[in-house]
Amino acid sequence: MKAVYVEDAEKIVVKDIEVPQIKADEVLIKVHVAGICGSDLHTYKGLHPFRKPPVVIGHEIAGEVIKIGPDVNKVEVGERVTVEPQLGTGESEGRMTGNINYSDNRLAPGIGDWLGAMAEYFVAPESLVIKLPDSVSYNRGVLVEPLAVGVHAAFKADIQPEDKVAILGAGPIGLLTLSAVKSRGVEQTLITDVLDYSLDIAEDMGATHTLNIKDDPDWINKAKELLDGSFDKVFITAGVPGIVNQSLSLLRKGGKTVTVAMFQSNQEIDIENLQQNEKEIIGCMTYNRPDTEEAVKIIEKNEEPVEKVISHIISYEDAAEGFNIVDKKLDESVKVLVEFD
Repeated sequence: MKAVYVEDAEKIVVKDIEVPQIKADEVLIKVHVAGICGSDLHTYKGLHPFRKPPVVIGHEIAGEVIKIGPDVNKVEVGERVTVEPQLGTGESEGRMTGNINYSDNRLAPGIGDWLGAMAEYFVAPESLVIKLPDSVSYNRGVLVEPLAVGVHAAFKADIQPEDKVAILGAGPIGLLTLSAVKSRGVEQTLITDVLDYSLDIAEDMGATHTLNIKDDPDWINKAKELLDGSFDKVFITAGVPGIVNQSLSLLRKGGKTVTVAMFQSNQEIDIENLQQNEKEIIGCMTYNRPDTEEAVKIIEKNEEPVEKVISHIISYEDAAEGFNIVDKKLDESVKVLVEFD
């Protein structure tokens, strides 16, 4: 089978490898489409904390089950599926937390023997397979995983319909976090970025306000003016320097910042602003099964135009160019999908 490898930092190659064998509780999925995620980009640049080259990349997937192990009884051959790409018991420091994303030994595609999803075939345990509704195309189905990130962020923030919400970063995760927030009835939303085309997409996806903050030292005051005051909740979906303190400056007293982006360097924290105003900074890591199930329902309802994040659909043969496009934000790229049909 053909598989997309990050062979070294910023080096993508397509290799011919053996189709992986399935265990008794696993299924073999023919991949129709895989997504390039921001965390895949960190691997591509050699910056990911635990997924290191050389590795078959990818964890966002939609495809068809073509083979099942003898112990599989809830998934059938021919079913259209996506996968929740994390495996764990929920055990952390000897305690069962009930949260897979807390697992001390959490596994994900591209770690150990579990090959990534950007290949013609992908193996997953039956317990991680999520059936796609008939009305959901593969291209929309591949967005279940990144949307689940936004759903989990909305859960961590305890989003309420009356909240005023700011999302700092209009990349795929920021835009899908917008969809997750809107699905909970929020009507007042602001999303920021430095690229006008990304903000245009945010507007198309229902953001009530957008703001280009490039080279604008006064953007925080402008953001507050747009929504007549400080924000109840702020989501950080771009891990740039200084953004944590900027998020705190946007918050009302008692407001919450949720960190969704991956950060590559330390962030300063204005502890006085945090403490004196009882603001909160909340960490947010992937998702759990209820988040994934909610993401499927959001996509199935079709009330949120999640597909608008898709800017490019390319062949696996052009995966190297796809990663370059995402990395350098060429050709007004947002979410790039890789096809294997």
